[in-house]
Amino acid sequence: MSSAGLDEALAAFAARRPLLVASDYDGVLAPLVDDPSAAVPSPGIAEVLARVAAADGVTVALVSGRGLEDLRRTSGLSGDFRWIGSHGAEFDGPLAGADAGRRDELAGALAPLVEGTPGARLEVKPASVAVHVRQVADRARAAELLEQARRAVDPSLTLKPGKDVLEVAVTDAHKGAALQRLAGELGVAATLYLGDDVTDEDAFRVLGPDDLTVKVGEGETVARHRVAGPEDVVGLLGALADRLG
Repeated sequence: MSSAGLDEALAAFAARRPLLVASDYDGVLAPLVDDPSAAVPSPGIAEVLARVAAADGVTVALVSGRGLEDLRRTSGLSGDFRWIGSHGAEFDGPLAGADAGRRDELAGALAPLVEGTPGARLEVKPASVAVHVRQVADRARAAELLEQARRAVDPSLTLKPGKDVLEVAVTDAHKGAALQRLAGELGVAATLYLGDDVTDEDAFRVLGPDDLTVKVGEGETVARHRVAGPEDVVGLLGALADRLG
């Protein structure tokens, strides 16, 4: 979609109230990096999010596959935001402990696979376990490991493949359902969602014609608009803040 088309869509979106402005974190508000703990926000993101959140009738939400505690700590962001972690399993607060046993069993099953592959990393989240292969130098081995992990898990669990990662969740929560829940709770007239990964497609799919969906980066998408990368998100949100103000 052309930048002119996105500008027009932003203008139409900003004219409505109340509004929900929601975004994934990694790859959108922060550039993707090999070490997830080092994924700091792009320069200017904190300021522009604060401007958007300060507009009358606008709610800003961060929607991530990260656990809530990890998301808050790594981003360093603070403000009057709504926080959704673990793909929606953590909605404004931590996941209840009922699924912790299943998560730990899953981690135990996947750990031996990951330990045998140099560069691979196992991440245990509040509601899921993720196998990361971004730093595996042998790309054929990286793909093989993800497939082995897929075959090793209980088929009743929820698979969330992403960029160089396979996440296996012990709940069926997803970003789309969480976004619908939040939008309904707020009674919004329209929602803007920014996402870059496969799991963000769940959010894009549930939004309607009055909503604004923006894919960040390359890859197939059902989003109606696209920007090249995280470096463009600051400008997009700044343009929105200008129109809201």
